[in-house]
Amino acid sequence: MSRVLIVGAGLTGSICACLLRRELQSKVQIVVWDKSRGAGGRMSTSRPPNASSHSADLGAQYITTTPAYAQSHHSFYSELLSAGVLQPLSCQIEGLRQKDDSKNYMTPLGMGSVVKHFLSESGADLFFEHHVTGLYRRGASWEVEKKAGGRETFDAVVLTMPVPQILQLQGDVEELLSVHQKQQLDGVVYSSRFAVALFFSPDDVFSFSWGARYVSDSRCICYIAADSRKRNLDSPGLGPSLVIHTSVPFGLEHLERDKEDVQPIILEELHRLLPDLPQPISIKCQKWRYSQVLTSVPDCPGHMTVLDQPLLVCGGDAFCHSNFDGCVESALSMLSALKASL
Repeated sequence: MSRVLIVGAGLTGSICACLLRRELQSKVQIVVWDKSRGAGGRMSTSRPPNASSHSADLGAQYITTTPAYAQSHHSFYSELLSAGVLQPLSCQIEGLRQKDDSKNYMTPLGMGSVVKHFLSESGADLFFEHHVTGLYRRGASWEVEKKAGGRETFDAVVLTMPVPQILQLQGDVEELLSVHQKQQLDGVVYSSRFAVALFFSPDDVFSFSWGARYVSDSRCICYIAADSRKRNLDSPGLGPSLVIHTSVPFGLEHLERDKEDVQPIILEELHRLLPDLPQPISIKCQKWRYSQVLTSVPDCPGHMTVLDQPLLVCGGDAFCHSNFDGCVESALSMLSALKASL
């Protein structure tokens, strides 16, 4: 039985694990490591500190697909819709620039439920707070080092974390990358932004009618969402939650500052935009150093094979494009490399 490590429990890693299980079934042991305390990556859903409020999507907000991808990825959409993980997005979104032929979907249980669905289907051995710091080639296998100490051996390794984190790995990765591959990886550019979730008491009601709004008259805030409205949820006893995303220029300007110092600036601007907003019972701020991919690997190959034997492959939205369908494309691409190697 081949032992495969997938680094990153985000969307690409979870789909790759699911596809690998369905293709190779009991011929492979799939292990997923993530440095965070939970699954989701940039599709994570945050629970409120107080259980009296709705959860909030601090990363991706909803899924948009084109007719071409709706057809080529039909099995993925059909599976998620049948399982109730996805539903058509029907709330009012102010300022949305929508192409007439694209479709939007939301997640009743939050965006993290998409990742959790595929991880559950994969039957993978899932470990959190496992921060990979080094990869060392040992004959026909890889020895993988964790920040907390200890090493484990695998027959193949799949890296799905942001490209700068791949380039920071110690061990044999750097010397195995060709000059051309290094140039391609060095050229990947991400946007950075802050996201803030505000959680409210069950008695609080928003005075505005929209579910989400794209903001055009602010240098700081570019998007606001009432998460329970976005998901068509009306749960008695649960207070609403509000999500704020900052603009790319604001995120870049304040990137090296502590999120605790940036949070008051965002909240002050939010009060200007929504002066009637009730007082939240709790607030959570998230810094996304690697938000959306602005410049991906040229020609969007889906993955990059660093070594064939033992297999080391990199994937994720940086190797395709930064949305749900891009992650599906990357996972399908990596699956081909894994099947050829194992």
